[in-house]
Amino acid sequence: MLFNSFVFLFAFLPVTYLVFWSLGTARSRYIWLAITGYVFYGYWDWRFTLLMAFSTAVSYAAGLGFLRWTDPRHRKLCLVLPITVDLLLLAFFKYANFTLDSAKTIVEWAGMSIEVPHLNVVLPVGISFYTFHTISYIVDCYRGIVKPTRNLFEFASYVSLFSQLVAGPIVRFRQIEEDLENLGTASRSRWVQRGLSFFVIGLVEKVLVADTIAAFVDPALANYQSLGTAGAWLAMLGYTMQLYFDFCGYSTMAVGLGYLFGIRIPQNFNSPYKALNPSDFWRRWHISLSTCLRDYIYIPLGGNRSTEAQTYRNMMITMLIGGLWHGANWTFVVWGAYHGALLAIYRRFATSWDALPALAAQVLTFLLAVVGWTLFRATDFGMAASLLRTMFVPVAGALVPEPGLAAVALLIAGAWSMFGPNAWDLKHEWRWPGKLGLAAAFGAALAIIAGARVSPFLYFQF
Repeated sequence: MLFNSFVFLFAFLPVTYLVFWSLGTARSRYIWLAITGYVFYGYWDWRFTLLMAFSTAVSYAAGLGFLRWTDPRHRKLCLVLPITVDLLLLAFFKYANFTLDSAKTIVEWAGMSIEVPHLNVVLPVGISFYTFHTISYIVDCYRGIVKPTRNLFEFASYVSLFSQLVAGPIVRFRQIEEDLENLGTASRSRWVQRGLSFFVIGLVEKVLVADTIAAFVDPALANYQSLGTAGAWLAMLGYTMQLYFDFCGYSTMAVGLGYLFGIRIPQNFNSPYKALNPSDFWRRWHISLSTCLRDYIYIPLGGNRSTEAQTYRNMMITMLIGGLWHGANWTFVVWGAYHGALLAIYRRFATSWDALPALAAQVLTFLLAVVGWTLFRATDFGMAASLLRTMFVPVAGALVPEPGLAAVALLIAGAWSMFGPNAWDLKHEWRWPGKLGLAAAFGAALAIIAGARVSPFLYFQF
């Protein structure tokens, strides 16, 4: 089920909302949120819910273990065992074929031949996101940052919260613990205007901006071999904007939906194309992921507390894992390494980089991000190499479809993303002109949804 679909907008969401606010206790609201989360998730394939239920049960049991035992041996067991189970599930469903194929390639490089089976494994939607939810909960319980909940339905509603279940943000239990605890006394009217405003803005970002750009980016990249230099740049600039408004749109809608149910979901994007350096970019892009990588990988590795060489190593390991998290493809690993290298270069030359004029630093950081998105978007290294060669070695060739419309769309998207406000910069306390504008934007989005095939979100594949 997609946020930008009629079944969600006019069936699932109204029913979920009305029943939720008709219930009078926190327990009943936990149960209802858990049920609706499983219905929402099972809309793709009911079998996916079994995997999420098992992961939920394992992590919940680990929390109870922390409450029961205080000795280091049992606490370490409650940490290691459930995380191992979660990671094994993720490894099997997401990385099994990738591992087998990579092993086959290595063996063939060595001059030997081997038959490797290809497993018929269906990747569950959003498994990377809810696995991060459960692992972060276990680690935070072990560290004493949060007190494990004894309420199974509260924990189940956290893991299966439909607003952020399949594409984030990666919400840590501690970030919404207070709102979950107070769910029984939450006010329906307190954040309703703010929730609707966030949701409509996110829908506009997805439907009116990202999907419009996708109309020329997708066919252009499907025939990337025919593109000339101008066409390749238009396509990759388009994808850079498409990815941002698609994922930011989802995250903004998730925040709005959270507000509608009395839960404050944290910010996931802070105008990343306004970043002035690679470090600033990762403080702004996919904030929930970058902070998880920092807190659960980079800092435990030693962060920047050791030697300079070890700091660079920690950066690279963290970004390699971050790249692999996005997908079972070596292009994602290299994309992670690319950003790890950028972070290391910036750390080494920060004084010189920060001396650049602000606009020059912003443009440089943006162009480096575009190069990275070329690796990210490519299905293999051949496609990445072809696109990068075409972008940087002038060659004649095709433009993207409807180049005039593409140029206008890119100008609007570029101005908004690089110089305009994001949803969190707004107060969301609209007077009538603003409310009418939101209503008109919502109507325009509905018209596009009605007249075209519903477009899934790009990050569903991760």
